[in-house]
Amino acid sequence: IVALSAALVAACASAPANPVSMQSPNDGPWRTSTIDGERGVMLEGHDAVAYFTQGQAVRGDRAHAVTHKGVVWRFATAANRAAFEQQPQKYMPQFGGFCSNGINYAIAGGGGGGPNAWRIYRSKLYVFGGQTARDHFEMDTEANLRLAHGYWDAEIAGLDAAVTRRQRMAQRVPHYQSDAQLQAQWESMLAKRTLPVMPGAAQVISP
Repeated sequence: IVALSAALVAACASAPANPVSMQSPNDGPWRTSTIDGERGVMLEGHDAVAYFTQGQAVRGDRAHAVTHKGVVWRFATAANRAAFEQQPQKYMPQFGGFCSNGINYAIAGGGGGGPNAWRIYRSKLYVFGGQTARDHFEMDTEANLRLAHGYWDAEIAGLDAAVTRRQRMAQRVPHYQSDAQLQAQWESMLAKRTLPVMPGAAQVISP
């Protein structure tokens, strides 16, 4: 099973974020940032709807913002904002917008959803701390999603992300591997062309 390296864990955990703890397991925590002096902004200000409609990471506009679940969502257009308000669950990122590969190791950190750091898989939006995090996660997306959902439900949902992150940084999950091991595995699969998602694949994957 794919595991997260110490370097990648640090990268996912060190990205600037202001997680918001919520009372309901269905309402967070959220991975937010401070953008243009505004705190609590999701997806580093990217438009959650544009990933689905334009197939790319598009910066939202403060003029087209809405507060939902206690955090701020920015959109590039009023139409995108309206689409989100009608069906927020359709467009919201999984795992509170944290790096999906980090959640695979019970570490709520990183994320953002910038270029090459997101993927729509089976109609759900997943964001990552960077392209390497996404590449490693996609060596076995289904297995890693099962792990991520399990850790999210058991250790992260509804709790303080900073606290749970510190705990798992100190005590690694059983399937931990080093960065060198992960990268060697990825490069081997790339050379054999056995990666489930080869470089350059479309951002939207719906098997």
